[in-house]
Amino acid sequence: MIEVDEVTVSAGEVTLLRPVTVTAPRGEALVIRGRNGAGKSTLLRVLAGTRKPSSGTVRIAGEAVAPRDRGFRRRVATMIGLPPMAPDLTVSDHVLLVATTWLDDPDAATALARLVLAELGLTAFGQRFPHELSSGQTQLFGIALVLARPFDVLILDEPEQRLDPEHVESVIRVLRARRDEGAAVVVATHSPVLADGLADRTLWLDAAA
Repeated sequence: MIEVDEVTVSAGEVTLLRPVTVTAPRGEALVIRGRNGAGKSTLLRVLAGTRKPSSGTVRIAGEAVAPRDRGFRRRVATMIGLPPMAPDLTVSDHVLLVATTWLDDPDAATALARLVLAELGLTAFGQRFPHELSSGQTQLFGIALVLARPFDVLILDEPEQRLDPEHVESVIRVLRARRDEGAAVVVATHSPVLADGLADRTLWLDAAA
């Protein structure tokens, strides 16, 4: 599903990502590890199409990365930082809006929104507004917004941020489920618990000199 061939990223004289070659097939989870500055988030942005590589190629489902193409956006769901949140929409409103945007069947959209909220333990907070959530609940809410839609590739940057150990385990279960349903899951993390609980393969990045 994902093919990365000798991809590098530089900004002027600064190397942000050393050459990377890796693949991530359907139904597998690739976990990206490395110290701060090793290029984990940079690589995820290249996969998502928000950063162009300086050299090398990336193909997803056999095609070049094209973030303005709806077909590409349908295949790839990404959370690199928290998604935008409207202050006057409830948690349930947000998740249902995402599901309805991608699913033509209103009943299917409603069912998916309810499922995602339940999986992440957010059902009881569905009528809260974003500013009424704790930092951990906000992190789970961001993950819910990414999961409330169809995708073939799921890309997450440090989904464990702000979460206590119990909720990290919940996120691992949810990501395993998406992997087992056939998605290619790519996660950058500093958490050995998340890495050990999810990874089918691990890519270690070295910080640029």
